[in-house]
Amino acid sequence: MSDDLRKRILNILGRRQLAALATITEEGLPWVRYVVTQGGEDMKIRCATFVRARKVAQISRNPDVHLTCGVTDPMTVAPYLQIRGRAFVTTDEAERHAFWYDLLANIFTGPDDPRFGVIIVVPDRIEYCIPGQFVPEVWTR
Repeated sequence: MSDDLRKRILNILGRRQLAALATITEEGLPWVRYVVTQGGEDMKIRCATFVRARKVAQISRNPDVHLTCGVTDPMTVAPYLQIRGRAFVTTDEAERHAFWYDLLANIFTGPDDPRFGVIIVVPDRIEYCIPGQFVPEVWTR
């Protein structure tokens, strides 16, 4: 894997954005919802959650997840990412404070709100997709 591919992936992951997160239900079926994600230099992707959310229960039963992100304007053709990984949920104080941003105040009372948790996705495969090209570039852990 080239450093160039990693940089292009981080360019997409590093910005806070709307993404689609898929988990597996108790029945073994996929369930997708929108989340706001942000990735870091460690290639891990984080998003906020209520600790009692349905997705938290699904992740605790089966940590295999999939994310799609990168398209911020559907009228603009741009690279996007397909991400396969394993997720876990944390209520670690340092993680909650590090991930906190002002818009979360519309949902939680602050980073110490006991209802606030952070989902961390550790990707094992990221496909860098360019519209019009049928074969993505692939990063693997």
